[in-house]
Amino acid sequence: MGMFEEGQLYSPVTEHEDGTVTVHLAPNHPGVNDPAYLARRGEIAKAALHWEPGTPAPPVAYTEAEHEVWRTVCRELAPKHRRLAHSAYLDAWDAVALPTDRVPQLTEVSERVGAVTGFTFDPAPGLVPLRQFYGSLADRTFHSTQYLRHPAEPLYTPEPDLIHEIIGHGVMLGAPPFAELHRLTGDAARRLETEDALRFLAKVFWFTCEFGVIEEAGELRTYGAGLLSSFGEIEEFRAADVRELDFLDMGTREYDITHYQPILYRARSLEHLMDAVGGFFAAMDDDTPARLEADAGRAVHHV
Repeated sequence: MGMFEEGQLYSPVTEHEDGTVTVHLAPNHPGVNDPAYLARRGEIAKAALHWEPGTPAPPVAYTEAEHEVWRTVCRELAPKHRRLAHSAYLDAWDAVALPTDRVPQLTEVSERVGAVTGFTFDPAPGLVPLRQFYGSLADRTFHSTQYLRHPAEPLYTPEPDLIHEIIGHGVMLGAPPFAELHRLTGDAARRLETEDALRFLAKVFWFTCEFGVIEEAGELRTYGAGLLSSFGEIEEFRAADVRELDFLDMGTREYDITHYQPILYRARSLEHLMDAVGGFFAAMDDDTPARLEADAGRAVHHV
């Protein structure tokens, strides 16, 4: 199984009249038949639902089992990151210095990442509407879940959890160039008025900040949060159909989120990434998809 689309596979959350909160896990979720895990998820979701913007994220008293999941993932991903992650991400791990022996609190992540790039983290019970999620990036705010995957399968999750949010996006946001890509995405989202343009933006973000790859020192490495936080997929991305950056193709491509991504898009260097992808986000408006289609049509006509 592969990673998920940001904002698509968060489990729905329902708050009942008696104050209890139910998280509706998918039938294939490792924790769907575990009453203790379901209760734990409801407890964590309820704290996020009642959080007031502008106040610190509610602390979560993580259990020893949850700390062990975090430790296991950090231990197993570390050697993969050294081989396969872009150096800017590795530098961000050193700069942010998150603990690997226990689950960090969101307030702690905000303090550590914020000291480097100004990005802070707000708690989310689950799905955050696309316009809110992307628009908040303009304010250097990232909406993050606080729950962890089921301990029976610490190296797999069918939904975004704290490990994806923090080991993927959180550390990535401690790298100034990647933080800038997120901020530019937020500025673009704030400019966009049509839902079609917003979906186009979200797909380009998916193929860059979630699943982007980049050449460094003669090797293909990754800077995408979905790959950086996936124990299985990070080992497989070099076998994908790796293509040059093509924003029309990225913004219109349909993809299967339940499998490893078969098509990825490569930047030739960090400078190329910032010029091309950063430039795209900086300039995008509601008419960008139509302009790209028109340009592609003229190019075909002239061949």
